Amino acid sequence: MFQNLLGILPIANNNYVAFTFFVGCMAMMAAAVFFFFEMSNVEKKWRTSILVSGLITFIAAVHYYYMRDYNLETGESPVFFRYVDWILTVPLMCVEFYLITKKAGAKTGLLWQLIAASVIMLVTGYIGEAIYGKETQSWIWGLISGLAYFYIVYIVWFGDVAKLAKNAGPAVAKAVRILGWFVLVGWAIYPVGYIAGTEGGLFGIKIWQGLSMDIVYNIGDAINKIGFGLVIYALAQSDKSPATA
Repeated sequence: MFQNLLGILPIANNNYVAFTFFVGCMAMMAAAVFFFFEMSNVEKKWRTSILVSGLITFIAAVHYYYMRDYNLETGESPVFFRYVDWILTVPLMCVEFYLITKKAGAKTGLLWQLIAASVIMLVTGYIGEAIYGKETQSWIWGLISGLAYFYIVYIVWFGDVAKLAKNAGPAVAKAVRILGWFVLVGWAIYPVGYIAGTEGGLFGIKIWQGLSMDIVYNIGDAINKIGFGLVIYALAQSDKSPATA
């Protein structure tokens, strides 16, 4: 009765995809509340970073609530709405690299490089998966998306972000290194999902026929987005001055 009054669709016990959407929504919302409340417990220089972490998880929570209902009503993967979420949250995750290296001299040019690369990665990924996903030429869009992804990896591990982190102190260097692993390993599930879910995902070769990546995406999203925020929060806590520690 309460489910109908609140407009909440019930989840069958064996519907693991919808269940991961539900758990992802709750986890993201809990993380957002935590980050927003903890903003007052960190030094002022880190508050914007914590705010961005809260925004990332809050935006994701709202989208996951909607994607769960979409999946329950249609039985389909919410590809469009997932990319809407990513186009908002992934650039914000890239912004975090700029924010934590800003005091070491990061310029706005670095910020726009990261944002542009993430947008290109997502837009071309969406075109290949949603528009050409059933056609073999989707590998072309996947290749462009993959190149943008590896460009971000390069900037974080070997480019300006890595160089700036070395001059920003051990706490920032450690945080960037951990975030770099999130990008290299955690974000790798997205090109893997593209390869698995499109006809031409691997240069025209269909891999893992019929595999649904929604569960992997949902778990990966929660780990990546909440994990990003927790690394930033740990950085803010470890970098407190003696007077505020």
